[in-house]
Amino acid sequence: MPGGRLKQLTGGGVSGWRPGEEVYGLVGFDRPGAAAEYVTAPAADLAVKPSGVGHAEAAALPLGALTAWQALHEHARLQPGQHVLVHGGAGGVGAYAVQLAALHGARVTATASARDAGFVAGLGADDVLDYAGRFEDHVHDADVVVDPVGGEVMARSWPVLRSGGILVAIAEEPGGDHGGRDDVRGVYFVVKPDGGQLRELAALVSSQQLRPVVSAVFELADLPAAFQAQRPARAPGKVIIRIGRPHVRIRWPC
Repeated sequence: MPGGRLKQLTGGGVSGWRPGEEVYGLVGFDRPGAAAEYVTAPAADLAVKPSGVGHAEAAALPLGALTAWQALHEHARLQPGQHVLVHGGAGGVGAYAVQLAALHGARVTATASARDAGFVAGLGADDVLDYAGRFEDHVHDADVVVDPVGGEVMARSWPVLRSGGILVAIAEEPGGDHGGRDDVRGVYFVVKPDGGQLRELAALVSSQQLRPVVSAVFELADLPAAFQAQRPARAPGKVIIRIGRPHVRIRWPC
């Protein structure tokens, strides 16, 4: 959801927020409809907007950065020094997975287009492989694979995991055979709103350790064009919908 100012508080249980405060958050997938001038959100799902960035940059964070955070820290239980392979390192999730893994002290390999290789390296990837080639010829010891692609990419990823490694899938559920291996794991998840994690991310952004990545900004009237924007034709990062008067109403209980 886009960042915005709190317009009105409803519910006696809400505390710690002031009208006009700048916040950002993710509207849960059980309540679609964030592409609107007004939106309701549980208080626990919001955090104060990172300082030093605008609303467009803040809006680029919740979906992609929360997905990357939960993939790495909740599901993979990433440890410093481990090797992470991130597919789509210039994408809406991959750009944050690369940064967060590097910040945590992991060795990061990412796939990306040749055009975006320099950009992904600048995010903290130690190695960037052209996704048009065979990444499995270069990676053989990954502790974690973050896969927002699925399909053939997932099938080709099982062999690159070291024994005990994990593939964290975002696009589709892993098959039960894990590429014929019984010494690796696979998990699929859907990102969930989390105000506490957003506060962690905001602190990283405010201290300039994490970079929001905006691909393109569309006005609300151009919503169909935003959904039709093809990844190869645009810059890395998230597509943002700009709304003239962004407001957020917090409701309680969650």
